[in-house]
Parts: sequence; C-alpha cells; structure tokens
Amino acid sequence: MTSIRKAAAGLLLVTGLGLAAAPAAHADDPAGAPAGTPAPVAAAELAQARGAAQSPAVLDRLGHFFARKGVPPTGRLTVGAAEEARAAQAAAPRLAGDTVPVYTLDAAFVAGTPGAPVARAEFAASRVVSADGQIASVWTVKQGGTWQVVNIASGGDESDYAARAAGSGGGTAFREPQLNAWYVLRDGRVLPLSDEARRSVGASGVSLAAYQQLVRQRYGDKLPGSAYDRAGKGGGYQPDATAQSEQSGQPGHSVQSAEAAGGGGGGAVLPATVAAALGVTALVGGAAALRRRPGARLG
Repeated sequence: MTSIRKAAAGLLLVTGLGLAAAPAAHADDPAGAPAGTPAPVAAAELAQARGAAQSPAVLDRLGHFFARKGVPPTGRLTVGAAEEARAAQAAAPRLAGDTVPVYTLDAAFVAGTPGAPVARAEFAASRVVSADGQIASVWTVKQGGTWQVVNIASGGDESDYAARAAGSGGGTAFREPQLNAWYVLRDGRVLPLSDEARRSVGASGVSLAAYQQLVRQRYGDKLPGSAYDRAGKGGGYQPDATAQSEQSGQPGHSVQSAEAAGGGGGGAVLPATVAAALGVTALVGGAAALRRRPGARLG
C-alpha cells in the first residue's frame, strides 16, 4: 500500500524540505503524554472537517473525479461530457470511516528542539468510496476559522495507515514525506507501517531518540533558512541508490487540487505551512494530476 501522491493548489509557497513547520488547529498537548507525542486534533474540529468534505459541491466534484478515474479537468478523456455527467451521478460518492488527522514529520524535531513532537497535524483526510468501489481521500485544512477542502487524491493511504496503527497496538501514525514513509509512534519507539518505513528504520523500528538522530542526519542541513534552502534547491532529498531502485516503477496516484475540488478558480489555496508539509512543488494554476516517484526531489 504505497502513496506516491502530490498536491497542487494555486500560488503555493515552499519551505525547506517539506517538513511541517506549524500545526493545523489542534488541542493542547495531553497531560502526561509520552515524549514526542503529537498534539491530538479535537473531535469537534474533525467533525467540522468532515462536514466540509461532504458538502454537496464537493460530492459533485468527487462524482466527476471518480467518473474520470482521477484524470483532472485539464486532461482528455475518451468519453464526452454527457457520458461523464451520467457516470458522475452513478458514482454516488459517500464518506466511509472516520475523518482522520494526518501528521507529518516536524522540522523542530529534526532540528533537535527540546520538547518538539515527532510530527504535527497538517490536514484532515476523509475517505470516500464510489458505487463501483473506487477510493479517494479528501484533504481539508482550517483556514480563516473554517475547514476548507484543498485536495482530492486517489486512494486512501491516510485513513488506511491510521487504521493500521490503531489495529496494531495504538499510537500516532505519521509520515516522512521525503521518503514516502509511514510510521507509528508507540511507547517511545518509531515503528514502520509501510515498506519505505521498513527500509528506513528496519522491521522492528528504532527508539524515538535514534529516529531523531536519523532524520537530523538526513535533513538537518536542509531545513528552512539553511544554506541549502537559500541556494534555492527547494528542499529536494534523494534516497540512496539502493532504495531508489527498489522504489522505482511504482504506479503514480492521480491527485486533483483545491481548484479542481472546488470546481473553479475560487478553490481554497493551501497555507504555506500545509503546502510545505505536503511536499508541494511551487505551482501556479492547480487542477492538474501530478505523479511523483519516491526518491524524486520534493519541493
């Protein structure tokens, strides 16, 4: 189960390696939580995010997303508009399962800031299924006091990995987007949830302290404000040749931007911190299906 997806929306700003620089709305850190534990997102906030994801306008766009098999509005189809409209209605998209917060590796943790969580919540994801079994994920962020849809992506990795973490003993699922790796923080250890994560920390995982040393070695000289960042390299990270060869040839997952999700130029634009956390390359215009191979440079 591998997500190799990328978001695009409006005039996006890029920060460093795509590390989370600031959290989405979340509750205060729980008292007595183990070191490195990300702050949870309040249930009320997730309920609002879910409400945004299942608005009639978004469900309509999801119908077209499924009808087009994820091909964005700018892409060509072999079917006409009337046939697409019928297929969109027949898709009957519906939300399935819980809306979940998606946590991304925190730049402060990489830098070794005392007390920094391993990851921060950057967006909420809602799993959507079509009548014929297609799956998509709707991404929402809190902007201007309200939750807004910023992206529709094929597949359901965000909810799948959260469920895998919950079903294997609990903890917080998070991702290291530079490697496309998903982990769970549990009992002071960083354990792998995906193949990329197993290549990163081994099948039995590592201690939180060892993981901090690992990511600092990988990205410590590439954080926002570093010489690497000031050189305009956009925060790309290239895994070693072995990992790259193992990851090559995996299929891309199409993604539609906030503009596509909203049905026009009025779609929400990801805040800079969210854009960075998603590993977004600076783009103008959106509404594009993008494909990314693991190991490619990230913005």
